[in-house]
Parts: sequence; structure tokens; C-alpha cells
Amino acid sequence: MNKLTVWHNPRCRKSREGLAMAEKVAAKKGLEVEIRKYLDNLPSKDELKKVLKMLGMLPMELVRTKEAIWKENFKGKDLTDEQVIEAMVQYPKLIERPIVIYNGKAVLARPAEKVLELF
Repeated sequence: MNKLTVWHNPRCRKSREGLAMAEKVAAKKGLEVEIRKYLDNLPSKDELKKVLKMLGMLPMELVRTKEAIWKENFKGKDLTDEQVIEAMVQYPKLIERPIVIYNGKAVLARPAEKVLELF
């Protein structure tokens, strides 16, 4: 059975909205939804690179730059893509959410309707 994977943070309203949309679409298409609470089940550097490629995004485009962790440790620094990825691996809270992955493609589901772009 095919599945949608959602990198999710239950404490985030936008993430909950994206998950709800993913579940709605999955139900209509007969897909399973796998929820990955990425703050508990941390992505590796390789996983993050793979997801960035699926998203078609640069590492900086996936960073939550308003997070205190970013402002205190990284803001204003000239970081390479590799360093930005390492920062997200070390501090997964910096990863923008939710990310919905299906069939080798991914979207940042902000707004939630972006999930529909996977089909």
C-alpha cells in the first residue's frame, strides 16, 4: 500500500492543519498516512538532503528563521548549505513544517492545500 509520510510537530497549528489535509487526501485515495514526529525521531543529514531535493528547496528555504535558536546561534552568519543542514539536524525545531512526502515528491504544506500538489 502506498503511503503519505508527514513530518509533523503536534504542537504547531500549521503542522496540524497540514496533517489533517494529508489525512483527508489519503482517505480519498486509499493511502496510509505515516506520521513522523521529527522532533522525537530526528532526521539524519542524508534524510534531510534527500527531502530538500524532493522539495526542490535550498536548505535556507526550509529554516524557521524566527526561532530563538536561529537568532541566537546563526542569524547574520554566512553559512554554507552544508552548515545550514547541520544546524537543522542538530536543532530539528529549525525545520519548517509540515513536510508531506509521497511517491518520491515532497511539499511544505503551508498552506495545507499544498498537499494537493503531490497528486
